Amino acid sequence: MRILHVNTHAQGGGAARLASDLANATREAGHSVLMAVRANGAGSCGTKIIEHSVYRHFWARFSNRLLRNLPSGNRLARCLGRPWNSLKVLLGHEDFDFPASWHVLKLPSARPDILHLHNLHGAYFDLRALPWLSQQIPTVLTLHDAWMLSGHCCHGFDCERWRTGCGHCPDLTIYPAIRRDATAYNWRRKQRIYSQSRLHVVTPSQWLMNKARDSMLAPSMVSARVIPHGIDLSVFRPADRGQARTDLGLPPEAPILLFAAKGIRSNVWKDYQTMRQAFDILSRRCGKKKLLFIALGEEAPSERIGDSELRFIGHSNDWLVVAKYYQAADLYVHGAKAEAWGLTITEAMACGLPVVASDVGGIPDQVTNGQSGFLIPVGDADRMADRIGRLLEDNAERKEMGQRACQRAHAEFGLSRMTDNYLDFYETILAQKHPIEVPLSQGH
Repeated sequence: MRILHVNTHAQGGGAARLASDLANATREAGHSVLMAVRANGAGSCGTKIIEHSVYRHFWARFSNRLLRNLPSGNRLARCLGRPWNSLKVLLGHEDFDFPASWHVLKLPSARPDILHLHNLHGAYFDLRALPWLSQQIPTVLTLHDAWMLSGHCCHGFDCERWRTGCGHCPDLTIYPAIRRDATAYNWRRKQRIYSQSRLHVVTPSQWLMNKARDSMLAPSMVSARVIPHGIDLSVFRPADRGQARTDLGLPPEAPILLFAAKGIRSNVWKDYQTMRQAFDILSRRCGKKKLLFIALGEEAPSERIGDSELRFIGHSNDWLVVAKYYQAADLYVHGAKAEAWGLTITEAMACGLPVVASDVGGIPDQVTNGQSGFLIPVGDADRMADRIGRLLEDNAERKEMGQRACQRAHAEFGLSRMTDNYLDFYETILAQKHPIEVPLSQGH
C-alpha cells in the first residue's frame, strides 16, 4: 500500500510520536509511506513540509518575503498579506486559510492508496478540504483529542455544549485559544464540512469513540474502529529495579512514585495540584519514612516535604532513559483533568508498574480498577493518597497489580499490534468500493 500521513509535527507530542511510530512501522512492513507535516521533522526520511506559500496570491507572498526576518514578522506579514483572514481570526473564527491542504495528494511521488489524517489543528490545515479529499481517496482520521468535535477546544472538560452547537463558551483560552466567542459559528462550519465528507474514523479509546458518535462528526463516519495506541515493548519492559536506580543515581531503598508529562505544572490537561496535595498527605502520614516523588518532564528545583522529596527532572526524548525511570519506580501516579489516552500510563504498565490515576476520559480503557491499579475521582487528593499508601504498604498487592498491568500492556498495547490493526483497517477500507473522483475545481 501507499500511505500518506498528515499531522502537525513528526516529533514532539503524543500525536506526533504515534503518527511517526505508525508510519515507520508500516514502512518497515514493506509499504510506501510519507508523512506530511507543518513543521518539526521535515527533512528526515519519509517526511515533507506542507508549503502553503507557493499557493498564496502574490501580495501574501510578497509581504511574507518582505517582513519575515523582522521581529513579529510572521504576524505582520499575515495581517498585511491576508487582512480579511486576520480580521476573521480576531473575531474568533478558526483559521482554515492554508491552501496547500488541497494539494497534499501531490506530495508523494505516486498517488497514495490511503490518506491518513491525524491532528488537524495547529494552524496548518484547511478543514474545508476534507469533503474533496475524502471523495478523491479513502481517508482515515485518527482522533487524538476532541478538537474536531467542538467550536474551538481540544477538550471541553465538563462542558457539554459540543453536543448541541457550542456558543457561550465558558473558556476561550483552552488550546487552541480564540480571541472572541465565535464557537457557535465554528461548530456550524465544521458541521457543514462533515456533512459532505466520508471519513473512516479511529480513536484510541472507547470513551472518545462514544463522543465522536454523539457529535456533529457522526454523519461523516463511513466506518469506525477503536485502536489503542501502541508503544515499543522492546524498550518499555520490566528490568532490574536496583540496577535502574543505580544507573539513574536514585536512592536504593526509598519508595519512589513517578509521574511523567511535558510541562508538568503548567500542563492544562494534567492535574499536578492534586498529585502534589496527595504527596503532601502521604509525607505527613509516613512520618520519618522518606518518599521520593519524581516529576519527569520539567526542569525545576527540588522541594523538601518533611523527610520526603519532590524531584523535578527535565523532559527527555531518549526513550531508553525514560524507560529506566519507570523501571526504577514502585508505582506510577497520573492525575489528569482530560485524557483521550494516557501514553505514559501504557509505558508504566509495560514496565510492570501498578497505576493510580484519575478516572477520566480514556484512562479506564487502560487501567482496570482494582486489577492493574486504582482509578480515583478527578481532583480527589485524599483518595489518591489512600490508594498510593495502600500499595506502598502491601508489597504483595503492588507486585500482583504490576504483573497484571504488564501482562495487559504486552498483550494489547504493543506497537506491532497497533500497526497490524491499522493495516487490517486499511485493507478493509480498500476492499470497499472507492468513492467517485471529483475534479479539484469543484472542490476549491
